[in-house]
Amino acid sequence: MELKVVTIEKPEEINFIFGQSHFIKTVEDIHEALVGAVPGIQFGMAFCESSGARLIRHTGTDEEMEALAIKNAKAIAAGHTFIIFLKNAFPVNVLKQIQHVPEVVTIFAASANLTQVVIAETEVGRGVLGVIDGGVPQGVEQEDGIAWRTSFLRQIGYKLS
Repeated sequence: MELKVVTIEKPEEINFIFGQSHFIKTVEDIHEALVGAVPGIQFGMAFCESSGARLIRHTGTDEEMEALAIKNAKAIAAGHTFIIFLKNAFPVNVLKQIQHVPEVVTIFAASANLTQVVIAETEVGRGVLGVIDGGVPQGVEQEDGIAWRTSFLRQIGYKLS
């Protein structure tokens, strides 16, 4: 077995969702879930098919995001994984809809952080061992941090008063 680390390549402000599914129907079902969740959503998705033709299947509403998804799917190249890049939405806006897609097995990460995927490669193929999502904590939240967090969430509309 060989271990590899693949860094998700993307612009700093772009969020992504990385997960695993089990069927080619995932591509169309996730597409439908995303456009149904956020009107006008701009996204790109790629899915690594792990049997049959073993192609990287893809879809999206934004060519740039779709190309980014394909590029990262090629780098990860692990069976039945998918990656979605979101341009004008956040994972919190669509995560539950994606998790409710019948083919989705797990979500490894939903982030805008610098993220690495830890891959194991054997004679059978490649699989995801996990992800490294962002940096190590630098302390424990204090009163000023709590005040900032609660104010920020209300400022951006995710919490009411």
